[in-house]
Amino acid sequence: MTVNLPNPLTRKLAQLAPLSAADTALLDSLQSPTRAVARHRELISAGRRYDGLLILIDGIAIRSRVLHDGRRQILNIAIPGDVIGFPACFFERALYSVTALTDTQVASVPFARLLGLFEEHPRVAATVFWSFACEAAIYAEHLIGLGRRSSVERVGHFLLELLIRLQAVGLADGTSFRLPLTQELIADVLGLSLQHINRTLRQLRTEGLVAIDGHSVEIRNVEGLAALAEFDRAYLSRFRIADLPTEG
Repeated sequence: MTVNLPNPLTRKLAQLAPLSAADTALLDSLQSPTRAVARHRELISAGRRYDGLLILIDGIAIRSRVLHDGRRQILNIAIPGDVIGFPACFFERALYSVTALTDTQVASVPFARLLGLFEEHPRVAATVFWSFACEAAIYAEHLIGLGRRSSVERVGHFLLELLIRLQAVGLADGTSFRLPLTQELIADVLGLSLQHINRTLRQLRTEGLVAIDGHSVEIRNVEGLAALAEFDRAYLSRFRIADLPTEG
């Protein structure tokens, strides 16, 4: 999953509020320099001290927690433009692990620098912290899915959520996108068996809602899938621009 310019976080936040050239330069500076992290390597390790944030520039990662007996719960999927490490940076040690699913590029941001944005660039800081609020909303929807949604609703909701998130950073072609996840991993994310995933995807294809070819996904009927999954995109929407602080 390769990202073209502009930087993914800048592109995502520019959809929330008009960004000046100075705002854009500031956001771009947070996303540089980058370092490579190979697939299957941990970006953040649960239980270890962590005092900064990471911005995922390229690639896919998962946030997860592994219990003592080896059972794993995936919290969500991180895509380019996501800020990783919140709220871990508020605690003495990281609460969960973040693992690269693909080869990734990340930028490191000291927590103190992020806090400094509130004093020096409150408008930019507000847009960055919107991304944290959005992540919390994604967690909440994931919990609702695990507890109450049917298998069809979970899969449909997951695919629509990914579509909207990838569209925001320019990684979707219309309603098509690349999903470098195995069905086993999707089953793990959604708390379903592999048999449930196979059956559910087959149902969605038969009903003409989605088409899947390897790692390529096309949502052929967005409205139909949203109705089936009871998907409301409000939790991924922009906040009111008028409420942003004015600088200067």
